[in-house]
Amino acid sequence: MAKPFQNSKFKIQNSPVEHSDSGSILSPLKALQFLARKPVTVPLEPRPAAANYRGFHLNDHEKCIGCSSCQKVCDNAAITMVKVPHLPEDPVNGIRNLRPAIDYGRCCWCALCVDICPTSAISLSREYVHICTQEEIDSYFILPNETGIHGEFCGQGWQKSADSDLLDLERQPMAEVEPAARIDNFDEIVNGYTDQQALIEASRCVQCGMCHDACPTHMDAPEYIRAIWQGKPEEAVRWIYKSNPFSHVCGRVCTHRCEDACSIGRRGQPVSIRWLKRYAMDSVDHQRVKEIVAEGKVDYLSGHRIAVIGAGPAGLTAAYDLVLKGHEVTVFEARSYAGGMPRYGIPEYRLPYEMLDRDIDVITSLGVKIEINTRVGSDISMDQLQADFDAVVLAIGLHLGRSTRIPGAEHKQVTKAVDLLRNITDGDKFKLPEQAVVIGGGNVAMDIARSLARLQKQKFGEVKVTVTALEDRAHFLADPVEIKECSEEGIDIFDARGPQECIVEKGKLKGLRTWKVRSIFDEQGRFAPAYDESDELVHEGDMIIEAIGQMSDVSILGEHLTEELEWSRGRIQVDDNGHTSVDWFWAAGDCVKGPDVVHAVADGHRVAASIERWLVGRQK
Repeated sequence: MAKPFQNSKFKIQNSPVEHSDSGSILSPLKALQFLARKPVTVPLEPRPAAANYRGFHLNDHEKCIGCSSCQKVCDNAAITMVKVPHLPEDPVNGIRNLRPAIDYGRCCWCALCVDICPTSAISLSREYVHICTQEEIDSYFILPNETGIHGEFCGQGWQKSADSDLLDLERQPMAEVEPAARIDNFDEIVNGYTDQQALIEASRCVQCGMCHDACPTHMDAPEYIRAIWQGKPEEAVRWIYKSNPFSHVCGRVCTHRCEDACSIGRRGQPVSIRWLKRYAMDSVDHQRVKEIVAEGKVDYLSGHRIAVIGAGPAGLTAAYDLVLKGHEVTVFEARSYAGGMPRYGIPEYRLPYEMLDRDIDVITSLGVKIEINTRVGSDISMDQLQADFDAVVLAIGLHLGRSTRIPGAEHKQVTKAVDLLRNITDGDKFKLPEQAVVIGGGNVAMDIARSLARLQKQKFGEVKVTVTALEDRAHFLADPVEIKECSEEGIDIFDARGPQECIVEKGKLKGLRTWKVRSIFDEQGRFAPAYDESDELVHEGDMIIEAIGQMSDVSILGEHLTEELEWSRGRIQVDDNGHTSVDWFWAAGDCVKGPDVVHAVADGHRVAASIERWLVGRQK
């Protein structure tokens, strides 16, 4: 039998329970004794919250970029993005004037919005008291406020930490061929993602859509990245071709402004949007790509005929859009191959022409006709195009190089980068310099320098190429990766050097004389380089290549049309949709906007849409 519990203070015994009069019928009368006493009110004060308490939200408007990641992650739909007009909006740089409003009738204080915020703008306070009357039930919906909900600020609560951060801030590395193995050939440098790398990289995307806003073509990048993450490359291709028929090209050489706007890049490395596009395109059989693209073509002919001058990205994109609408499109190309500046201005180690040909083949498979070796102005006149077609699009590239016009620049061994790149693409013979000097700091300068380096390595066994540029290295116009790879391949780069003279002795080119650049622009922002003449260098070379800018050959337009068109600073004046002052004539691409593949694609879309509206308007 168990012993009764006992200690020094208490003793529990088996004794009868003593009953009180608590159950008496007179007990309620005892309450009367409190009637004469004063009431006692104890004030209800909020208790101090713990340091990591999940109270009401805080949002730093300076850090917040309006990406909507908090709204997308909220399972209870407690967050709504609202426009705050006085805040800045800059889609190109990934900034929206949207800020989160919270519905505390739905919020469960899970803090997922805090843990996913790319900029760490959102945190939770220790504030938790919210008082409202019965008539103020809408007061649970709180509009954006930098300091919490209302009342006295009670301090920071839950904040993002290394353990709670839901974002992967490091991109998957892209493997490249080592400099020593690539310098003597034109094989592609970049290897591409593996399936596993693509899956991991795609998983980093928070679907904020900042990339879509920044892209000139407004590509559905979040959608095709999601498809890659789901293991559906064909679906990714379907999304890609909604906005970009040059997907193999842009998957390799796009300027990827979308990545500059990526919200993940605010604290870490942006998602590799370009490389994921390349992965999707390379993962699907080319014939299957053509079948997917053909799904969007109408099954009738409109009876309209459109001519396009130039088979580059702008012209072929316009042709792609128009042929999908049932129009008959013929593209006239002066050179032996279609592709425009991507073929004749970008070396194969960056863009294998096989991939460019795949993009072109998709477009021609839809019915676009390309007449190669047909120069407008000589093989066919503008008057003939006007007579035979309903509309004409000018989409010629910048195939003419600009000159520095410094003393000695007229020497036969001083040439333009675009001409030399075209010679290399076509396989035309030219005297390879044993020592070359390139003037310029853009991508074209790097491309010709690296191309010559490869040819020198093949023929002479060593690289002797020098690049000189007006800008200091931090302000080069070339992509940073181009500059890096240029240096890796043994090319000497001299920044902040201004060309003064191509040195010619007894008719023979000896090199380039440069002075140190003190400034490039004057106080009014005009181009007016100033030099330190005491800091002079002579860069030896038996060939000097000018890569300081390009222009279009508009002589093909003919005297009559040239006079009829409106011009601005040497370029054809067009409206926002590429329509010129001549009713039947449009212009797009490099000849209007300058060199950039993705902008040329965007231009092609705009022109095609404008022509479509114009054709419909004529029928009414």
